[in-house]
Amino acid sequence: MALTISVLSQKGGTGKTTAVRHIVEAFRMSGLRVLAIDLDPQGNLSDYFDIDPEADPTIGDVLTGRCTAAEAIHDSVIPANLSLAEAEITLAGRIGRELTLRKAIAEVREDYDVVVIDCPPALGLLTVNALVAADQALLSSEAQYFALQGVEQALEVIELARDTLNPELQWLGVLFNISDMRTVHSREAYEALGEHVGDRLLAHTVRQSIAYAESAERAVPIFEYRPDLGVDYLLVAEELLTRLGLSEQAARIAAMIPAPAEDAEPPAASMPEPPAEPAPEVPAEPAPETPREPEAPAAVNGHAATAAPAEGAFRFRAR
Repeated sequence: MALTISVLSQKGGTGKTTAVRHIVEAFRMSGLRVLAIDLDPQGNLSDYFDIDPEADPTIGDVLTGRCTAAEAIHDSVIPANLSLAEAEITLAGRIGRELTLRKAIAEVREDYDVVVIDCPPALGLLTVNALVAADQALLSSEAQYFALQGVEQALEVIELARDTLNPELQWLGVLFNISDMRTVHSREAYEALGEHVGDRLLAHTVRQSIAYAESAERAVPIFEYRPDLGVDYLLVAEELLTRLGLSEQAARIAAMIPAPAEDAEPPAASMPEPPAEPAPEVPAEPAPETPREPEAPAAVNGHAATAAPAEGAFRFRAR
């Protein structure tokens, strides 16, 4: 019976779908058979896996009973499209609507080791279905100070699902996403979240980069598009596998993580934010009738020295 993980967030823009794409990919790299389920009507996860937009049937058909889950699998993905929004409305009037997904995927859980569900960016009926069908819930949080509010709201829904419909549901943790740990803001947000959720906050974060949007556009994982950034998700996958008790698979992922070079710069999480540069002091222009000396005036040299950025500051901006 497959272990089922639902990945959720209180709102969009937290990097949740990107996280699902790469957690699934990394788990597969570890040797696990993984089924991905797109439960977001926007269908972004389906696009990221390069599933045909016209693929039929989809998860909406599964939830409304028009097909089985097995019939909706395309390359180990059950895709979604806008018809899922209509399916959610249909479900709303049914008795036992919260159990629909769990019943629907029961048959295919025998064929996989792990099922990962990408929830919509809202805490509605589809997300409740995902939590009732899951063994573990993983929260995706962006690197914003007010993300703590979203995490608290998501935790309330997890507790509600566990107390009323799925007593076996466990909270796997919180992934701090789209972060720039060089900034004071991200570091303070991470610390505040850690104070609130304790060791449920994953130790590894995922760096912010436009490369993720570029890799999504090309429908290729970051491990292929930018392997240097892919290290972040290898570290996250290793940590998740360890938490799940899958030590053999965690060891396989650990073996794929390159050792840092001895002369490498400190990781972004430990780099302090550079101090602001003082404004250069511009000397007054000399009077036109004043003859200039053959050599450059000291004031001009002083201005040039002030305008040139410090070596450390230049490297920071160039990232």
